[in-house]
Amino acid sequence: MEQILRLVGERALEEAVRSGADAEAFLMQTKELSIEVVEGRVETLKQAEETSLGIRVIKQGRTGFAFTSDLGNEAVKQAVQDAISICAYTTPDAFQVLPAKAEYPRLELFDRDMAAMSVEEKIEIARSVERSARSTDSRIAIVERSGYDDLEYCKLIINSRGLYAYESGNFGGVYIFLVAEDGADAQNGFSTMAVRKLRELAPEQVGQEAAANAIRVLHAKTMRSGCLPVIMEPWVAVRFAGILASMVNAEAVQKGKSLLAGKIGDQVTASCCTIIDNGLLENGIASAGFDSEGVPARNKTIIKKGTLETYLHNTYTAGKDGVESTGNAQRGSFRGLPMVGSSNFMIAPGSEDKDTLFMGIEKGLYVTEVMGMHTANPISGDFSVGASGLMIEQGSLTYPVRGLTIAGNMAEFLMNIDAVASDFRFYGGKGSPSLRIRALSIAGE
Repeated sequence: MEQILRLVGERALEEAVRSGADAEAFLMQTKELSIEVVEGRVETLKQAEETSLGIRVIKQGRTGFAFTSDLGNEAVKQAVQDAISICAYTTPDAFQVLPAKAEYPRLELFDRDMAAMSVEEKIEIARSVERSARSTDSRIAIVERSGYDDLEYCKLIINSRGLYAYESGNFGGVYIFLVAEDGADAQNGFSTMAVRKLRELAPEQVGQEAAANAIRVLHAKTMRSGCLPVIMEPWVAVRFAGILASMVNAEAVQKGKSLLAGKIGDQVTASCCTIIDNGLLENGIASAGFDSEGVPARNKTIIKKGTLETYLHNTYTAGKDGVESTGNAQRGSFRGLPMVGSSNFMIAPGSEDKDTLFMGIEKGLYVTEVMGMHTANPISGDFSVGASGLMIEQGSLTYPVRGLTIAGNMAEFLMNIDAVASDFRFYGGKGSPSLRIRALSIAGE
């Protein structure tokens, strides 16, 4: 496949260079599989394969972009001509440049065992998640859906400055949504896992975890409003890490859309907190030898013991700030230009056992779910989101609570992290351990 993509990319570049433009061809082939089962029956099975080209041209500082999923000669030529035509309507920008060629680390991103597994075997994996959940507890009344997904890909980035970057890989995962019922009460449960290596996939564990998540909040009560210590389990902490990732995005910073603009060198979190973005993480879902414009991926510390050291950059934002790209150009697909995004973004694990986080808390909240995180404001840092969890009393978990709202400001939230556990876990491209927050406003009854 590399040779096919290379020939198409070279044709596109030749066409663009003849018109006097610098050019970049982004080519990708993907094979996707999605399976959903309900009560052991296959409800949905989708297989899709696509080969595509995105062509970026820069002519006299003006950028044009076009794409096609038809890699025939005429279609490729037309895409290049369309991109060049678009340049006439864009504003010149001295920072719109293509990266130079580079050397890349070699990562093991392709799992042959996953690629060789039959569709029937993958269906059985989806079924095993459902079976595991149902066998965990008789109160699991409904499994809304249980599924298996995987993606196999190869990508090539080639530009007129001599850059050539090729890579192939795959990853897969499982998930389940269910409902536990006890008397008149019903509660939802969910769990998921994504892996690079088939041997690391644990479908039974996912089913059991989803069941436990639903059962633990049965017969939840409300609570009085107050300002209390809060412990967030990894799933919830990862949601807040997502807000932080948007705040260290150089594109947002340069547009004045980040609370952390102008904060390089300042303490922005508690000293127990270190934030890393590692594009080279072994078996990381977001790992790659290079980013979406061919800049070598890196392991970088964004916040070190509370101090902000860098933002995430692509070539464009790095040029504007007079720094090097951090290798964080990301594309949603071949249909878009590279923006700034995180790779394997994580709150680094601490050394404390999770159980020690509860010690000394007379009354607090263990947050197991938050809702409405998309409403958090990365500019002001304000957030107010729905929450549920379990009460902490005298250092122990007691009864479930729901119908709550937790609110605050990210600047205060980050400075109020007073303990980081060692129970680190990834959810897709973001990871975190459990966090303890010194105090957070909780609205109940």
